Amino acid sequence: MPDSRSPLSPLANEFYRRIWFASMASNLGGLIQGVGAAWMMASISSSENMVALVQASNTGPIMLFSLIAGAIADSFDRRRVMIASQLFMITISALLALFAYLELITPWALLAFTFLIGCGTALNNPSWQASVGDMVPRADLPAAVSLNSMGFNITRSVGPAIGGLIVAAAGAAAAFAANTLSYFAILYALFRWKPDYPQSTLPREQLGPAISAGLRYVAMSPNLGKVLFRGFVFGLTATSILSLLPIVARDQLAGGPLVYGGLLGAFGVGAILGAIYNQRLRDILSSEDIVRASFAGFALATVVTGVSGSIWMAGAALMVAGACWVLALSLFNTVVQLSTPRWVVGRALSLYQTATFGGMATGSWLWGSIAENSGSGHALIASGALMMVGVAIGFFLPMPAFSTLDLDPLNRFNEPALKLDIRPRSGPIVIQIDFEIDDADVPEFLRIMVERRRIRLRDGARNWTLMRDLEKPEIWTETYHVPTWVDYVRHNQRRTKADAEITDRLIELHRGSTSPHVHRMIERQAIPPADDVFHQPHLDHP
Repeated sequence: MPDSRSPLSPLANEFYRRIWFASMASNLGGLIQGVGAAWMMASISSSENMVALVQASNTGPIMLFSLIAGAIADSFDRRRVMIASQLFMITISALLALFAYLELITPWALLAFTFLIGCGTALNNPSWQASVGDMVPRADLPAAVSLNSMGFNITRSVGPAIGGLIVAAAGAAAAFAANTLSYFAILYALFRWKPDYPQSTLPREQLGPAISAGLRYVAMSPNLGKVLFRGFVFGLTATSILSLLPIVARDQLAGGPLVYGGLLGAFGVGAILGAIYNQRLRDILSSEDIVRASFAGFALATVVTGVSGSIWMAGAALMVAGACWVLALSLFNTVVQLSTPRWVVGRALSLYQTATFGGMATGSWLWGSIAENSGSGHALIASGALMMVGVAIGFFLPMPAFSTLDLDPLNRFNEPALKLDIRPRSGPIVIQIDFEIDDADVPEFLRIMVERRRIRLRDGARNWTLMRDLEKPEIWTETYHVPTWVDYVRHNQRRTKADAEITDRLIELHRGSTSPHVHRMIERQAIPPADDVFHQPHLDHP
C-alpha cells in the first residue's frame, strides 16, 4: 500500500498545479459541448439510438486509437503530443460551432464532429495520464490520479448546468463556441511547461514494434489483465446512465436542457464526494472491496434512475452513481500506473482506456438499442442487473493490491565491448547464460526460472528456453533470442529494480567459481539458397 499522504499534496508541484487548473477549464468546455451535442441530437432526431450514439462517438475513438496513442506517448515528447492534440481539437470545435451557427448540422454530421473531437481526446489522454508520473513523485501518484478525477468532477457538477443554461439561452452553437475557447488555458499551460525527460541513447522504437511491446508487456502481467477486464465490464454497464440521461430528462422526467444539466451536476457532486473520501476508503478497504462496492452501488443507482419519476430521487441516485464512478475508475487507473514502469506506462494506460472506453462505446450502442425497443427505464434496469456480474467476477478475478514494487530502471547493464563490428540493426541475437546448480537447489532454481521466463518475455525476449547438459547435469543454460542488437540493449535497459530480486537469487544458487557465463551470439545462415547450391556461399558482413 502506498504511503498515505494528503489528498492535496500534488498541488504543491507548480507544473502539476498549473496544468490541473487548466485542465479543469478545458474539461468545463468539454462538458458544455457534451450537453450541447446531446441536446441538439435529441432536438434534431427522434431516434433514441442516435442520441445514445453521441456518447459512443466520443468514446469510440478512444477504444480504436488509444493503443497507437499510447505507443506515441512512450516514444515521443509527451508535451508536444498533447499540444498537437489540443490544436486539433480546437480546430474541430471551431468548425462545429460554425456549422451549428449556420444551421448546417445533420444528425450524422454531428456524430462526425464529435467523433473527430474524440480522436483528439484519444491522442491526448495517454500522454496526459502518463505525464502525471513525470510531474509528481511516485508516492504522490495515487493522490494525483484522485485529484484529476476530482477536478474533472468539480467541473462536471457545474459544467452541465452551465451548458444547459447556455443551450437554453443561446442554442447549441454557443455551447460549441464556449468549448472552443476553453482549449486556450491548457495550451498556455503546456507551452509554459518544460519537462526534463531522461535522454535515451537508443534510436526511437518504431510504432509497430512499440505497440507489440505494449501488448506483450500487458499480456505477461496478470495483474494488469484483471484491471483491464474489470474496466471493460464497468464501462459496458455504467455507460447506460450517461448515454440515456438526455432521454430520461426529456421523456421520463418531462424536463428540458436545464433538467438534463442539473442531473449531470448531481452526478458530478457525487463524484467529488467519492474523490474526497477516496484515500480514506483505500486506507480501510482493499482494492477488491472498493471495486465490488462501486459495482453494487452503481447498479442500485441505475435501477433507481430507471424507475424514478422524480427529479429529486433521480438526482440522489445519480450522486451515488457519481461517487461509485470515480472510486472505480480512479482505482483502476492508479493500479495500472503503480504496476507499470515508465518506459511502457503510456501503452499500459492506453490499453486500459481501450478496454474501458471500448466497453462504454459498446454499451452506448447496446443500451440505446434496448431503449429504442423497450424504453429507457427497461434499459437502465437491465444494465443495473448486468452490473452485478461485475461484483461476482471479483470472487474469481480479484483486484490486485496497490503495487509496492520499485519499478525504477535497474541500470546495472553496461553494453559490452564487442570484437565483431556489428550495427544496431544486426541480428538475430542469441543469448545463452550458463548456471551451475546443485541437485538440492534444482526445485528452487526451476521455480525462480518460471518467473525469469515471464520477465524475459514481458521485456521483449523471444524463444526462451531452459536446457540441461546431459554430460554435465549440474550445468543449466538459459537461452533466448532478440531481433537485433539494439533490441538486446533495450531489453536489458527495461529491467527494473523489482526484477533484481530474481537475478540476485539466481546468482546465489549458482555454484560456479565465477559469475554465470553469458554468451552473446549473432545467428548466421550457412546453408545457401536452393538456386545457388553450386556456387560459393557468400557470407554477409553482420
